[in-house]
Amino acid sequence: MLLPRIIPCLLLSKNDLVKTINFRNPKYIGDPINAVKIFNEKKADELFLLDIDATVKQYEPNFQLIKKIARESRMPICYGGGIQNLEQAKKIFSYGVEKIAVSSIIFENYNIVSEISNFSGSNSAVVIIDIMKVNENFSIFIHNGKKKINIDIVELIEKLQELGVGEIVINSIDQDGTMKGFNYELIDSIINNIKVPVTILGGAGSLLDLKEAIEKYGSIGISCGSLFVYKGSRNAVLINYPSKEDKLKLV
Repeated sequence: MLLPRIIPCLLLSKNDLVKTINFRNPKYIGDPINAVKIFNEKKADELFLLDIDATVKQYEPNFQLIKKIARESRMPICYGGGIQNLEQAKKIFSYGVEKIAVSSIIFENYNIVSEISNFSGSNSAVVIIDIMKVNENFSIFIHNGKKKINIDIVELIEKLQELGVGEIVINSIDQDGTMKGFNYELIDSIINNIKVPVTILGGAGSLLDLKEAIEKYGSIGISCGSLFVYKGSRNAVLINYPSKEDKLKLV
């Protein structure tokens, strides 16, 4: 049986671990290195590491922090945030990071997808598409949901696949941090157009949400932020991850 990938998503702001709701109001929740150590112990499948400041503030990736995290991690890492060119991606790959995720930069330079794919293999080239519903239509946004991109989502997906993208992440801005479940209306509207591995992100609030997504889509990638850093009705910060036994109950 091919099990789905269950992936904690850690948001970085400067050197801190933060959480957002609908991409707004980053809240400090701890030290990313400590979080990585705990996910190591819990044997997480993979880790998404996303710097939410770098692109918007036109910073380079925080190479020093990425290198520290890569040295500490025993999980495959996908890093995204601030990558403007292949040379930056190569530097991050040299630390042992397995995947590079790009988002905003593709609308300035689509070829960065093929450049990363050609350099390190298509499995290493990931694109995150941030999507929000506006006037009853789903639209692509960049720069932490502040700038709308006027391109059809399905057209973008087809172009990315032609360029050699290895994975597409569907990220729902509307569900981000709400812990109210995945945005199935969004996912259903585009998933049949995706021919490469797909990961969904935004909204998971319980393991039942993960089970529901797996029942609908099979061996899909499922990434969660709030679910794996909060615990209880008061959202106390507590890094957690399902045990092997709990994961088997999801399929």
